[in-house]
Parts: sequence; C-alpha cells; structure tokens
Amino acid sequence: MPILLKKSEKSLLKPDRKKSAEFKRILGFRPGRSELYHLALIHKSAASKVYHNPHLNNERLEFLGDAVLDSIVAEHLYKKFPDKDEGFLTQLRSKIVNRETLKRISLKLGIGNLVESKVANDNHKSVYGDALEAIIGAMYLDKGYKRTKRFILKKILDHHINLKKLSETEIDFKSRIIEWGQKHKKDINFNCHEESNSTNRSPFFVSHLLISDQIVGIGTGTSKKEAEQNAAEQALQSMESVES
Repeated sequence: MPILLKKSEKSLLKPDRKKSAEFKRILGFRPGRSELYHLALIHKSAASKVYHNPHLNNERLEFLGDAVLDSIVAEHLYKKFPDKDEGFLTQLRSKIVNRETLKRISLKLGIGNLVESKVANDNHKSVYGDALEAIIGAMYLDKGYKRTKRFILKKILDHHINLKKLSETEIDFKSRIIEWGQKHKKDINFNCHEESNSTNRSPFFVSHLLISDQIVGIGTGTSKKEAEQNAAEQALQSMESVES
C-alpha cells in the first residue's frame, strides 16, 4: 500500500474514541486506516486555520470518491434498467449524484455533524456532499472496491434513493448544467431578456446560456424560467452529442 500521509499527519489525524465510534456507526465496520476518514471530513477552509496545513484537506479524496461513486452507480443502473437507453441512464445517474441529493444523504448518515469547516455550511451545500464523496474515496483506499460497492448499494441506494420515483421526476435542466459547472469549475451564466412579440400579447423571453463567456445554448419561452430551462436543455444535448 503506497504511503498517502506522512507520519506526522497520521498522528495529527488520529481520531478520538468518540469520532472512531461515529465512523463505525456510519460505515457499518471499523476502519482500518481511520486517519483517511478523518481527512475526508476536513474542508479546505479548515485545513490552515485548524491544522495549519493547507494541503491537509479532503479534496483529493473527494476526487477519488466522485469517480468511484459514478462508476458503481452507473453499473447498478445499467443492470437495473436493461431496456433503457444511455440518455435515461445518464439523467438518472445525474439525479442520484447531484449536490443536493448527496448533501441530504450525508446529513441523514450523520456525516454532516463531523465535517470540519470554516464556511457557512448552510450556504455551501457542496461541503456535505463533498465530504460524503471523500468518505467513499477513503473507504476505497482502506477496504477496496467490493466493500465500497456494498456500502454504496446498501447504505446509500437502498436506504436513501427511490429509483422509481426518481426516474419519473422531471429533469431540471438548469440545475443539471449548474451542477456540471460546479463539478468542472466552470462559470455558468444566463443572460435573459424580454423581446417584443407583435403577434402575441403574452411576454416572450430569450435566454443565452454562457459557459466561461461562450454561448452554448439559446432558449425561448413565455417566462424567464422556461427560457432558461430550454437554453440549459439545448446546452446539455449539445454537450452529450460531443461526448458521444
């Protein structure tokens, strides 16, 4: 097993008995490398202020956990819905791994109570979801793929995700594109304006969706919300066609 933390960092991250008990309750097993799970709970805002080490944060574990979670969820949906196409599976996976869903699950599991952060967490929903992904990354390094998969299937999907209800929920394209931007650290902006419509007295809106100041989607509608949703849908369809 490669050395992931220095001895001094391992010592600093050794959890107390109370936190160790919480780890076991949340995970369903006793961690082998508890310092990794402790690291998974440290938001970058607390790294310097609490531990005087800006590199001692959960971002690398979050990166790993995000990839592992995506892989396991994708495999599960592939087997669960053998007659559904790639578009359906992609949309359903997006609903499961979006920030709002991960935040809700993180709080229900009790991870939110253990997160170390110096930001106003209520205004930064990604803090809790990121911690859950980092926990998954720590688990993967500590226990391997099979144990991690069991945790995601049993503790997350079986207990906190209603696939039937979720599959029937209308997609919020605007939330999806904003979520994508947060994940890939891209600036997402909507420029919306009302245009005159001589043939109809109802309002007519046009929205331009910009990613890093480049127009990637244009939508119209009788409301600002409808125009933005249509612009986001066009952008997502364009992005998916490029990726395929």
